[in-house]
Amino acid sequence: MTEDATAQAGEGAAKRASRAKMAARITLALALIVVIFWYLLKDISLADVWAAITAMTWIELVGLAVIAAWNLVTYAFVWMTVTPGLRFGRAMVMTQATTAITNTVPAGSAIGIGMTYGMLHSWGFSRGRTTIAVLVSGVWNTFAKLAIPVLALALVALQGNASAARIAAAALGIGGLIAAIVVFALMLRSEHMAERVGVTAGRVASRLLALIRRPPVQGWELATVKFRNRTVDLLEHGWFPITAATVVSHLSLYLVLLACLRDVGVSDAEVGWAEVLAVFAFARLATAIPFTPGGAGVVEAVLITGLTAAGGDKPEVVAAVLLYRALTWGLPVLVGVGCLLWWRRQTLTEPAGETTTTRAAGP
Repeated sequence: MTEDATAQAGEGAAKRASRAKMAARITLALALIVVIFWYLLKDISLADVWAAITAMTWIELVGLAVIAAWNLVTYAFVWMTVTPGLRFGRAMVMTQATTAITNTVPAGSAIGIGMTYGMLHSWGFSRGRTTIAVLVSGVWNTFAKLAIPVLALALVALQGNASAARIAAAALGIGGLIAAIVVFALMLRSEHMAERVGVTAGRVASRLLALIRRPPVQGWELATVKFRNRTVDLLEHGWFPITAATVVSHLSLYLVLLACLRDVGVSDAEVGWAEVLAVFAFARLATAIPFTPGGAGVVEAVLITGLTAAGGDKPEVVAAVLLYRALTWGLPVLVGVGCLLWWRRQTLTEPAGETTTTRAAGP
């Protein structure tokens, strides 16, 4: 067998293995989603759930539509702040298209990041700029996911509903948030500190990988130094709008859940707004590891279990959570598919000089 034939055979085997792995991921994800929903819905009447949804007034439906639309818009604000020069329309197209992929495809987060690079490149943004935008938006999103549970538990405690478990969770959350902020601040302090953080993180990661017989990581200190140098320029004048946009985006998502609960009949006396915020925050943390695309099944399980335990009527809670997920998971998929098709069409029909003009004017 010639070398070319051997190489082609190897590529074919790799492709088959990749397809098999993807099929296994899809099967496992679907099985997990089915099991979760079966467990959540096995002891309630779906007729009662549907009745709670159909009992909403047209004013409540319009209000939900406005809040859901606002929530979609806030995704774009974050990317406009981390990518100076990115216009609102393009930010909307990119965020909705990548969200649609993340919500529907196994390992969709990685594919979504790849799409982000492709879309921003088509509009003239360099790979370096995109890398910084991806990393900074990810770091700020992590900060928000760590900070909101702490804030929520503190608010619950102030309302007189503190417990030992909640206090312990708040303490752990505060510790994690402080550690994350300290590490990030050390990275930005100087190139030397950034290099030390990279070396330490690389050693820890290598030891963890050794437990599963994977090779050690390399070059993390170079990556952290490069990240530090590029990030300082962006954050020097942009840290406040980035922070504000991130907080608004997270709280807008919470507002959709709160509105759904109130509209289907779960009152503040049953589940207070601070308790809703706490359950919402922990549902966000539960998606840190993407067991299913878009957290399908996992988010519903955390929300329904937490809100019911807090005092909500289960059929009404289920109705609210399903409505919330339709507006924050299903709606972005529909909008995102349209945005993706529009971008593909524009990319194929765009004049050759457009990208050059954009690159000269943009970052």
